[in-house]
Amino acid sequence: MTTGLIPGGQPSDPRPTGGLPHQRHEPVGHGALHVDNRSRSSVITARAAASFEPVGRSVASARSFVRDTLQGWGFADIVDDAVVLTSELVTNAVVHAGTTAEVLCLRSEDGVRIEVADRYPEREIPLQAAAVNMGSPDREGGRGLQLCAALAGRWGVEYTPTHKQVWFQLDLPARPVGTRAAGPSLPANLLPLADGRVRVAVVQIDRTGAITSWNEDADHLFGYTAEQVIGKPLTDLAAWPHTPGTGTGIAEALQLSRWEGSYGIRDANGRVTPVYASHLRVRDTGGEPSTVCLLVRDHERAVLQTPVRVPSSDASSAEGQNTDPFEVFIGSPAPDDLDGLLQRTVERARDMLDGDSAFLLLATDDETELEVRASTGLPSARQRFARVPVEAGPGRYGSARMPAVHEDLTMVPGAVPLLNGTGMRSVVTVPLKVEGRLTGSLGVAAEAPGRYSNEEALRLQFAADRIALAVESARLGELERLRRGSLSFLVEASDLLAGTLDRDQTLALMAQMTVPTLATWCAVYTIADQASEPYLSYVLHEDEELIDGIKSLLSKIAPPDPVPTPGARVWSAPAESAHQAALRTSMRSLGLGQPGGRIRTGIGPTLATASAVGGETVVLPLVARNRVIGMLTLGKPTDEHFRQEILELAEDLSRRAALALDNARLYSERTAISQSLQRSLLPPELPEIDGVEVEVIYRAAGEGNEVGGDFYDLFPISDGAYGFAIGDVCGTGPNAAAVTGLARHALRLLAREGLSGPAVLERLNSAILDEGARSRFLTLLYGELRPQEDGSAELKVVCAGHPLPLRLRQDGTVEPAAEPQPLLGVMEDLELYEQTVTLDPGDVLLCVTDGVTERREGSRMLGDDGLTDVLTTCTGLTAGAVAARIMRAVERFASDAPSDDMAILAMRVPGLHKD
Repeated sequence: MTTGLIPGGQPSDPRPTGGLPHQRHEPVGHGALHVDNRSRSSVITARAAASFEPVGRSVASARSFVRDTLQGWGFADIVDDAVVLTSELVTNAVVHAGTTAEVLCLRSEDGVRIEVADRYPEREIPLQAAAVNMGSPDREGGRGLQLCAALAGRWGVEYTPTHKQVWFQLDLPARPVGTRAAGPSLPANLLPLADGRVRVAVVQIDRTGAITSWNEDADHLFGYTAEQVIGKPLTDLAAWPHTPGTGTGIAEALQLSRWEGSYGIRDANGRVTPVYASHLRVRDTGGEPSTVCLLVRDHERAVLQTPVRVPSSDASSAEGQNTDPFEVFIGSPAPDDLDGLLQRTVERARDMLDGDSAFLLLATDDETELEVRASTGLPSARQRFARVPVEAGPGRYGSARMPAVHEDLTMVPGAVPLLNGTGMRSVVTVPLKVEGRLTGSLGVAAEAPGRYSNEEALRLQFAADRIALAVESARLGELERLRRGSLSFLVEASDLLAGTLDRDQTLALMAQMTVPTLATWCAVYTIADQASEPYLSYVLHEDEELIDGIKSLLSKIAPPDPVPTPGARVWSAPAESAHQAALRTSMRSLGLGQPGGRIRTGIGPTLATASAVGGETVVLPLVARNRVIGMLTLGKPTDEHFRQEILELAEDLSRRAALALDNARLYSERTAISQSLQRSLLPPELPEIDGVEVEVIYRAAGEGNEVGGDFYDLFPISDGAYGFAIGDVCGTGPNAAAVTGLARHALRLLAREGLSGPAVLERLNSAILDEGARSRFLTLLYGELRPQEDGSAELKVVCAGHPLPLRLRQDGTVEPAAEPQPLLGVMEDLELYEQTVTLDPGDVLLCVTDGVTERREGSRMLGDDGLTDVLTTCTGLTAGAVAARIMRAVERFASDAPSDDMAILAMRVPGLHKD
């Protein structure tokens, strides 16, 4: 909820600019008798406004806001009706319509007018002369207008292209003559506590500061008779200041038109009696000014204050207790409630100087800018966290470091940037200082020119001096909490970003960490290289339904410039583009510029998007390794600004996110290169061999590895002859894959030279040894396959240190198909020989690497026997089915992921008849 008091005076015409029509709905029938179809001509003496978000708890907040406002105005007798009507209308807006509700309370001489506006004008827009059906009173929604007709003196509905407004007016009951204001009846325990008879000392001081009048109560309180004090300066009796830290003396306070506060009076016995005083500057019939002082004991201050500002329990404190009057004045919020302290300060400052608006700004650490933290009577939602320079112009009146009074802002435009376009004419501003350092600025403004003089500046400065230390203490406490939260946030963000090397996931994490913690919506632009334009890669909003609309809007406007300068910079393009799109949509929805003036639907999403991106938007560069790789864009909804602490936190996050995003890019590039190189080490598609079924299953150990130390190959040698190989290089990973590539390519070249199997392996052995320190030993099963005309297949096999191939016959028997020989890459001189194996129809030859046979589960190992047992169950299966069954058995043997590469090569000669 955002609240703020709006300056008094005539309310502005709610009609939109630009020639758009203004629709006004007045109920017909019986209810029409209560509708005010005249313009608002009453003089507005005070007004208060608040905005409520579209959530259920806002209804209760709206009720409290209206109740507090009317009780503060002394209108307790119409509070209940106003609260009931407001509750129904706000419920319609925030619950049923799902939009922000804006509540405006207007006080005039004859009553109170309350307006509730929402941003859903397309709901039931009335046509001219159309009957109005206000719905059944038993329905959950829609009772607001019926209650207005029943309870309000006048009411109505007004429409604009972007808002719908329901208003009602409650007339004040007649009061006895002489009654100006009355508070509600209070229980006895809440009434001010007085110590016996309440004595009010009435002291009058002339223009020179001398006492001219001294009543009987003053004599009783302080022990002086009138003859003893008349003619003496009051400063001789006053112990000023009573509370340390006051920057204004009694002589200055007596010159102010009105003043309230605490100080001490030295009685006849020389003791200081703490008093609470109310000073009023008057003028006699001869035009001579004087000051009337009403004084009570300090603990009886509630007697002079309206309404009661302290609980009765506090008022019963012992005589002489010292209480800061300004803390009581602002309501004594909790020490850690900075926002409450600031908001109450501006409200009381406005009331103290009878202004139309007030504002309080806090200085940044370097004292170069002021940040709006609280305001009343101004569009607070738009101004909150907005920043203005400390030195706005030359001279004393252009700096926030000195008190300043502007009698007419139209004569010095831009002197107070915060008030530009608000209608304020006169303003008084004073600095908040702690130990000589500027910590903020407090100001009160009015719509009328010439409202303030140096006397009001002195009074406001007195208040600012009393509250400056409390404000600074609360600000430092809030800043410390923010910093602790920021550190925790950054630590968590760093952990999350370090936990992934996936580019898309990194982009999603960046957005999810900023929304809604730092911003309402976020967009991430990425830049592929120096010559590329920024590309919109990710968009996120706290309301998922608005993401597509924002993405569409951003895709139609030029991306922000990739400036490497650190820090956040404002980007106005999204808000301007959204505003123009919303305006065009609003005009189309009203039939402007379309044939026949037809009213179109579809205004909702465009207006929602415009509201979502209508606030402040900032861009932070993503810089990694001295290069801009993207931009992080953060945005607020309509009329909202970022606070400086949030921007600093976002800047820290952007640096971490940029490095994580660049690491993900580098990892993706290197992974792509690695996979491309690894795929080049794998053989191309296996050839089809007439009369022989062939199936291969290959699994490389290690994440991201496609090729390891195990390899296979099957390739044509000459007409009708094919070479096949399955091998295992010592080790896994890239180093083993390098020898794998050497072995596979060398086998093909040597085999096609017409060399026999042993000669091929002997020359390959020499090539491996030539690698020197990079050489690794290699186990290899190499053979040549020739299908025969009788349906069988002849194989010539050399098994160099490799697990022996197994032959499965049709009767289910399994036997080794070769004898073991020395492995490669160890000795220079090898004596190898080849063996001939004939596969009859239905036979299967199974070749595996040791990753299959050495599969372990604890102390158990699959081994040659386990592999043989599985193979015996594969009789009658195709080569593909055999390989799949072997692999399934290996995977089920142990629950852990394989730690070694695995390759399975199955060759089967089909039977003469269909299996």
